[in-house]
Amino acid sequence: MIDVMKMFKARMYMKRNEPFLYSWHAYVGYELDLFKAFERPVTQFDVADALQLDEELLKQWVSVGVSIGHLKEAGRNRYKTWNTWKLPKPKGQNSSGVLLKEMMELHIPTLLSYPEMMREGKRRHFDEEKHAPTVAETSRLLEVLALPKMAKQLKEKKGGNVLDLGCGEAGYIKKLAERFPTTHFTGIEISPTVTETARSLTADIDNVTIENADLWKYTPETPQDLILMNNVIHYIDLEQRQQLFHQLAGWLKEDGVLSVVTPIAGSSDSPPFANVFNSFFSSFDNLYRLPTAEELAEWGAEAGLAMLGIHTVIKEGSWYIVQYQKES
Repeated sequence: MIDVMKMFKARMYMKRNEPFLYSWHAYVGYELDLFKAFERPVTQFDVADALQLDEELLKQWVSVGVSIGHLKEAGRNRYKTWNTWKLPKPKGQNSSGVLLKEMMELHIPTLLSYPEMMREGKRRHFDEEKHAPTVAETSRLLEVLALPKMAKQLKEKKGGNVLDLGCGEAGYIKKLAERFPTTHFTGIEISPTVTETARSLTADIDNVTIENADLWKYTPETPQDLILMNNVIHYIDLEQRQQLFHQLAGWLKEDGVLSVVTPIAGSSDSPPFANVFNSFFSSFDNLYRLPTAEELAEWGAEAGLAMLGIHTVIKEGSWYIVQYQKES
């Protein structure tokens, strides 16, 4: 009976991990541009030769792809990408593949190191320069859902100033600046690499300025109508978060708006990712746990910011947009 239970549990874990195979296969295909290579029927040898890849490993990847429906046989030892609607677009096309890249190269390796970290009581260190470009590109996937709520705050204003803290590749302010040409947008970004990318992407937009700066050492020259802070809170030490809200409130005009995009800490009935995110952030000595909804309300109130509302951006990841208005 004991052996039967062992086998049952082993099979159960294998079945539960089967969805990982789809993510792994899609990640490899995205990273090596293999789905594009197999756009038309082609042999494994030709793809391996053209991309200078290990042919035997490519064969194994193709075999998995056929078994899970990402590829199909096309005759004469040729294979073709299949079910493309399920697959990430190639790189450089605002692809969902960057989320797979972040999960496979950052999130999953970190979570797998949990036993070692728990035994040794030693956290990992988040390498900003190594991972910043991927994280910045991932953040752009949130723009489609969060941007309309930011734009709503600018519709009633004519001119004015907007500040984006931790602007990443300037995705938000690029789109807003094109829509509101009489408003001036300033983005600050701590990563030199990401700053240069943001500058190149906004070089032809006159009402955008990108600065390489640390928000703790930065002060805007004029009061702001709108301050954006997207996916920044988990970089801020728990003891400094209330101070940050006071600082931002001081930069706003009366009736100015602070707009924050952040995952919010989950409870036992929250989606699994909402809770595992906290496990991930707790794994680093320079990242910090997610805020709770109660903390976000408290920090705003203490800083003289009236909460306008909390709206869901991506439920599965527990991402929300929280907006406040400076009280007169």
